[in-house]
Amino acid sequence: VLAQSKNTIEVKGLGFTLNDQPFHYTGISFFNAIYNPSFNKTNETRRMWLNKFKANGINVIRVWAQWDNGQGFVDTCPSCTLYQKDGQLRSDHLNALKKIIQSADERDMVVLFVLFQRESWNENIRLTDEASDRAVKSVTEELKPFRNVVFQIWNEFDNRTIDYLNIIKAIDSARLVTNSPGYGGFLGRYQENAALDYLSPHTSRHDDRQWEIA
Repeated sequence: VLAQSKNTIEVKGLGFTLNDQPFHYTGISFFNAIYNPSFNKTNETRRMWLNKFKANGINVIRVWAQWDNGQGFVDTCPSCTLYQKDGQLRSDHLNALKKIIQSADERDMVVLFVLFQRESWNENIRLTDEASDRAVKSVTEELKPFRNVVFQIWNEFDNRTIDYLNIIKAIDSARLVTNSPGYGGFLGRYQENAALDYLSPHTSRHDDRQWEIA
């Protein structure tokens, strides 16, 4: 049985805290963490890699629920997603996620958990509104004991962001929720930005555009 986390991440003023102490958020994207067989081979293997991240100054890992796009990235597959078509959660992937979260918590690390990704959406790998609502509700309920987790609703997209945010907050009002809207360089829409706990837009990688605001 997985115990409730010992660490709680919050936003206080203009910064993050972990257990009310300043938390210098330094993250790395580990998109396929749930689906990487080498990382999840054993508990010891997972802990070894997290120890390596921590030793190099990383205290946040960004993990995706969906790794089911067809772009040919390592470990992608049609079933590499937390969600079944009806929005129910795949128990094996959920258990893997919880083990990752708990192992991170043991090292005073935070998990930034991305619920949905634009890459799959663009390939028409999508849940219906009803199914996605069920998925968000279920994952919020399942992860409620783990306070070292932040939810990021989308990777570079913003479909129904407010709807999903409202579902999460109705179940777990204290959960930190953010979103990465649009593509790189897009700051997001005012309504969404005002509702989220903090903002996490992606910078532009290929040009010198300023932030774009809708």
